[in-house]
Amino acid sequence: MDFSLGQDWEITPAGGATGEAFFAKKDNKKLFLKRNSSPFLAVLSAEGIVPKLIWTKRMENGDVITAQQYLIGREFKPNEMADKRVAKQLKKIHESQPLLTMLTRMGKIPFGPAQMLEEVDSTLDQALRNVKLVKDAHEYLRKEITYLDFEEWAVCHGDVNHNNWLISDKNKIYLIDWDGAMIADPALDLGLLLHWYIPKNNWETWLEQYGKPLTSELELRMKWYTVAHTLLSVQWHKNKNRFREMEYWINYLDHFHYE
Repeated sequence: MDFSLGQDWEITPAGGATGEAFFAKKDNKKLFLKRNSSPFLAVLSAEGIVPKLIWTKRMENGDVITAQQYLIGREFKPNEMADKRVAKQLKKIHESQPLLTMLTRMGKIPFGPAQMLEEVDSTLDQALRNVKLVKDAHEYLRKEITYLDFEEWAVCHGDVNHNNWLISDKNKIYLIDWDGAMIADPALDLGLLLHWYIPKNNWETWLEQYGKPLTSELELRMKWYTVAHTLLSVQWHKNKNRFREMEYWINYLDHFHYE
């Protein structure tokens, strides 16, 4: 692939689901390149949430190439998600006005519980709807949506998996892979992170580091979004013929209790 970097640059795929990310290497220089990434990247870079954006180039064919600082570091391990820096970084993201302004300018509209339930309703196929764990979870979403109450919209990442958190050799943390960014209830990110990684008896302490008390109302919202996200994950994996992962997320629904 031609990125017009000049001679002697070695370009290699960086992996990932889209196939649009690459590493470029020349002598001791290394860059992370992405094709047609969102203009949102520039604001994320300015806020220090992703590795520094170095340049943006429009190619003759209309593609836009971005080059970011190559990060020497590693992904977070699951048990490191309890680190208070994760809580503080997520709080910074959720409270960022520049991020919210940019997503709004890009035409994003708030993605609330009604939109999420509509996506679940329109996505789940009949075979999955007949699975008891899926059926019970779907009924829970419909029943509890009327009790969800919040007034704050924020930029949410939507997939706070530990693989998307990086720590550099300088001990700085980043949250990457913003393709699914949305304007939503912050409880969406919080719910996924706490349900996936933090033991329930530590939720209060983790949320203190984030800057919020653990209330029954917040707990309900976090649970609701996590159940909805799980149902969407089940169907997504089925569509990709990833049946082992599909079964994992179906069984994960047993983690919830619907009183």
